[in-house]
Amino acid sequence: MAEAAETVVHERHGRVLVIALRREHKRNAVDQDISDGIEAGLDLLESDPDLWAGVITGTTTVFSAGTDLAAGYAPKTERGGQYGVIRRPRTKPLIAAVEGLALGGGFEIVLACDLVVASRTAAFGLPEVRRGLLANCGAIFRAPRTLPVNVARELLLTGEPTDAARLYQLGVVNRLTEPGEALAGALATAEAICRNSPTAVSQTLQAVERAISADDELGWQATEDGFRTVVASADATEGLTAFLEKRPPEWTGR
Repeated sequence: MAEAAETVVHERHGRVLVIALRREHKRNAVDQDISDGIEAGLDLLESDPDLWAGVITGTTTVFSAGTDLAAGYAPKTERGGQYGVIRRPRTKPLIAAVEGLALGGGFEIVLACDLVVASRTAAFGLPEVRRGLLANCGAIFRAPRTLPVNVARELLLTGEPTDAARLYQLGVVNRLTEPGEALAGALATAEAICRNSPTAVSQTLQAVERAISADDELGWQATEDGFRTVVASADATEGLTAFLEKRPPEWTGR
């Protein structure tokens, strides 16, 4: 956990815990250390009665470029699943504060949060198909649940990013800020939540999650079925090889 402590920083702001990714030289690409650091932050948020809300953020230039493919597929933790957060049940609100790119698993972390604050320079995308892969950390069902279905299909099938202003208009981003102000905006939103009864907030959060996640098991099964086929394909091998060799992939459809 020593390295995780260097790449994920936990900061208290009153009753709010900020979980900050600090691996900027790798565009905050998620490896096992970052996953462990995120899980440790969420453990602290859940266990400390003086903490009532959390914020997860990157740096002022990038939220996260997703999985560190050089280290393998999405790293998991015991309590949170992929990235330490994707499958984790929570009783306290978690807000994503996004500057710069949130791509692939980075966007899937955002989709796993309860609210989103983003600067005007933020961009979101699901480029897995460009690597011969499939978004396997919740976007297959969370993107269509959060976005209009055709927009979700567009992001999943083209792999092209979209900007924060568009996602604000579509209701994915709750608050749009000026560049460099996403964390401040997220803290202001968290503080507004913390002015309310923590019991009422927690029960409301869990009731909403129960209501919207009834079909999650089907979504996970569909994702796992598709991912199993994809990773066994020649295209997946070619996509990863081309990415590591920094060249365009040569697809065969096999």
